[in-house]
Amino acid sequence: MFTEHTYISQFDVQSNGSINVRKTTEIRRNDVVISQTYWRCVLSPNDPRTNEVLGDEPYYLNLAQQAWLSLPQE
Repeated sequence: MFTEHTYISQFDVQSNGSINVRKTTEIRRNDVVISQTYWRCVLSPNDPRTNEVLGDEPYYLNLAQQAWLSLPQE
């Protein structure tokens, strides 16, 4: 049986508030990983794509929002 599993494998908040995100997609056959692909992006503070990129991961969405709230106000 083949299954596909996608998860956030990297989430790095930079000092300027940008966040490097990497998602990994694994293809598994009988629970053994037979293929991996990666997708990467950088989110700017309050990036309009945030919900699209992190919406299915509430933990990381919350981390992003907290990181951006802690940035100095200009």
